[in-house]
Amino acid sequence: MPYRRHYYLADPVISHLNIVVPTITDPFISSRYTGLVAIIAVTVYELCVKDIFYRFSQAKHNVFGAYVNKSFSRLNGRITLKNIKDEYLPRFGDKYLKRFNKRLESAEQNSLRNFGKSICSSYGNIIQWRHDFAHEGNFLTTVTYNEAVESYNLGKEVIRILNESMKR
Repeated sequence: MPYRRHYYLADPVISHLNIVVPTITDPFISSRYTGLVAIIAVTVYELCVKDIFYRFSQAKHNVFGAYVNKSFSRLNGRITLKNIKDEYLPRFGDKYLKRFNKRLESAEQNSLRNFGKSICSSYGNIIQWRHDFAHEGNFLTTVTYNEAVESYNLGKEVIRILNESMKR
């Protein structure tokens, strides 16, 4: 999956931080690392979403690919499930929106049943935490580092489903 190459921007950093953060005793510093995880997670998600839509449109036609590439060049955190469902997928046709919704609902039910975790909430939370940290200056004191990492990893499932839904 070509979009997965973007995970290399965050995953090695998180692996390193997984060793460092447990040794930190200062809650302020720990919250900064939690914010860092949220920022790099959403950055990677943005790159993946752009990549998925661009590759799909490029496979359809070069001109369409150029148009989509330009249209999605400045997502800037606007990659919530609401954005994807209400703004982006309808541009490509109802078929892709329905496919995404069906697959997402199935994966959400499986995740809740098997792990007791919501991939949709995890995806949304990491985006909200990034916004709170980057734009509001909030210290993310109600979110642990491990929760942020778990949400990032669970949210990857939303990206996988989007990619699978955009197959011709």
